[in-house]
Amino acid sequence: MPAVSDVLETRDPAVYDFVSTKKGPTGQLPLTDDLLRHAPSGDLFGWSQNVGMGLNPALLGRKEFLILSTHGGMRADDGSPVALGFHSGHWEVGLLVKAAAEELQRQKCIPFAGAVTDPCDGRTQGTAGMYDSLPFRNDASMVLRRLMRSLPTRSGVLGVATCDKGLPAMMMALASQHNYPTVLVPGGVMLAGEAGEEDTGKVQTIGARYAHGEITLEQAAEAGCHACASPGGGCQFLGTAATSQVIGEALGLALPHSALAPSGQPIWLDMARRSAKALVSMSQKGITTKHVLTDAAFRNALAVFAAFGGSTNLLLHTPAIAFMAGVKRPTIDDWTYFNRKVPRLVDALPNGPVGHPTIRVFLAGGVPEVMLHLRDLGLLDLTAITVSGESLGKVLDWWAASERRQRLRDLLRTRDGVDPDAVIMSPTAAKARGLTSTITFPRGNLCPAGAVIKSTAIDPAVVDADGVYRKTGPAKVFTTEKAAIAAIKGEGAKTVVAGDILVLCCRGPMGSGMEETYQLTSALKFLKWGKQVAVLTDARFSGVSTGACVGHVSPEALAGGPIGKLRDGDRVQLVIDRVNLVGTIDLIGDETGTHDAEWGTAELMRRAPRPDLAPDPQLPADTRLWALLQNASGGVWGGCVYDVDAIAARLR
Repeated sequence: MPAVSDVLETRDPAVYDFVSTKKGPTGQLPLTDDLLRHAPSGDLFGWSQNVGMGLNPALLGRKEFLILSTHGGMRADDGSPVALGFHSGHWEVGLLVKAAAEELQRQKCIPFAGAVTDPCDGRTQGTAGMYDSLPFRNDASMVLRRLMRSLPTRSGVLGVATCDKGLPAMMMALASQHNYPTVLVPGGVMLAGEAGEEDTGKVQTIGARYAHGEITLEQAAEAGCHACASPGGGCQFLGTAATSQVIGEALGLALPHSALAPSGQPIWLDMARRSAKALVSMSQKGITTKHVLTDAAFRNALAVFAAFGGSTNLLLHTPAIAFMAGVKRPTIDDWTYFNRKVPRLVDALPNGPVGHPTIRVFLAGGVPEVMLHLRDLGLLDLTAITVSGESLGKVLDWWAASERRQRLRDLLRTRDGVDPDAVIMSPTAAKARGLTSTITFPRGNLCPAGAVIKSTAIDPAVVDADGVYRKTGPAKVFTTEKAAIAAIKGEGAKTVVAGDILVLCCRGPMGSGMEETYQLTSALKFLKWGKQVAVLTDARFSGVSTGACVGHVSPEALAGGPIGKLRDGDRVQLVIDRVNLVGTIDLIGDETGTHDAEWGTAELMRRAPRPDLAPDPQLPADTRLWALLQNASGGVWGGCVYDVDAIAARLR
């Protein structure tokens, strides 16, 4: 422990060897009579600060571009940590910023850089830190937008981001720049681990598996140490981070084949340099964000989302990006249309059937490869403009014949021994492998305003031969995630067992900031009997969640939703048709016996809410404010945004 004297005083005499005056930079600002008379004082003082930071005065007047990132932590020159970041996803993105900035200098432009770092949903699972997760997205987007506006001389913005909240926040901020060119640089993914090592999704279940005796202490320790195969990049599965990268590229906001690039590798840095070139080119051609983020771009993104089978968290983020872009927000009907129309084509973690890590999806061709198949099916608007300056149709023509496509797919085949067509499949091959469409939006007396289930991720072993998941069981109701995970581990006041319906309420926006409950879903996935349990909650799920997990149950319990009226022992029925993508979630009985949905509707009307419904006592006031504002702006299905006009109307 440092001595108090060492904290208060130093014994190094060199610290007193400093100067208090120094002549400023030499040279002159390239001022003119017109600038002095008419330019804002901020522009002139900005030049003074630019040369004060070391810029050659002769370079003043060149185009200025802003690079914003979600970089976190502090790395030494050799890559070793000086101060850790919150997660690997933002640990290396500073290297992308540097590569892009150097390219902007080569393009005879002046780069500026700023950062708004982001949290890790994996790190905050099961903690009060999760209550800030979704609200953080709005806060970060707001600060990013303020930073953009705080450089009035910008000619465009490059956004570098990787993970679950920072990347959607960045896309929202870029989307707001209607009259400026913007380019998204996806921060890439972690490398795959060696054969036999657990990925970063499975490793988050070591506590539950150990509690049930399914792994030893030594096995847990080994798995936890090896899961992160590289120091940077988003997780190896198609969770929220990876799906957000996919959506960014599908929107045309990122360069073709930039999503899911391997963090730290030369091809990853090259993507940043080419993105900087694209930003300069857009500025020269007069292409701005409003030309890219159109209704057509969002339709294309919804089609690509369905083909990838991505994270249901994008149901929250995509409408928010659309709102900031000033275009129509996708509705449940829009999501349902594309998920019924578009086949799932990608075999990646966590969905399977094999479950390839995301780096293999990149090598197999990533977003443009999937889009080639969707083009053949007539499911894309090929006139949509991308940040490359070309239409999507021309981009796909390039991709189909490109050397890049051929070399990377050959590399996956010859070096890794994986057939790229088994990672990204044709519609015919996908159907033969049993891949089903991604999500279903069930309704019923327990979710009259809607809910969502990643129906493609239900364990096939509990799905009937006709493709329908049917389950009726007793409810075990919890109002805190801590109590629910204790019940799964067999350590709580009540225990969850095979056949139960685990109900977790009071965890929507008003209860806990709509926390992510991967701690529950992952535990059930990797417990031998977990597939025999269904989850029903007004919270949300991680993109890596699998199983019969119904989230976004609306209205939430604290908004008067019927989920807040369930009691232990109630009979709940789930019917999810994975073929036709329809489903129902209903109360159909209680301790008196099993009845039907009509009985359940009448019973719920008679009941009062549970007496234990309350916001989490640790819910921050900041998050309570976010919950109120987003609820007035369209709520969960509207993307949890701040619609100022709607809020103002409520306040009148």
